[in-house]
Amino acid sequence: MTEHVRHIPTPTGFLMVLRQGDDVLARLEGLMQTEAIGSASLSGFGFVAKARFGFFDFERGNYDPREFDALEITAFTGTLAWKEGKPAIHAHASGGDRDFAMYGGHVLGLVVGRGSFEITITSHARLLERAVDPAIGANVLQLSE
Repeated sequence: MTEHVRHIPTPTGFLMVLRQGDDVLARLEGLMQTEAIGSASLSGFGFVAKARFGFFDFERGNYDPREFDALEITAFTGTLAWKEGKPAIHAHASGGDRDFAMYGGHVLGLVVGRGSFEITITSHARLLERAVDPAIGANVLQLSE
């Protein structure tokens, strides 16, 4: 099997095209490390065999997860930053099944299904970090001067 190119540079960042079986979050983390992306915004769409979404429970400080099979992701959006020296991806998505029922939430995991998954990554000029905001108990993108 031929290994396909998964990303190319663009004037504003990168275009990524993932294939069946690819772990979307793992591929984004790999891109952040190999291309030294300090921070970026992302948007995308495509087919997933598996989706794991979460809804944040502020009382527990964690996500209530739910898994879905075979979705067409109609909107995937988020930011890439760093936390304690590691990639920190904050992304949300919505997608529909074959009955046109829609699901969505915080992305905890996506595995590309039959077809592809396309992501546009718009790089920012500086490295940005995430840190837990004690007032809400959640990771927040830090925009310090």
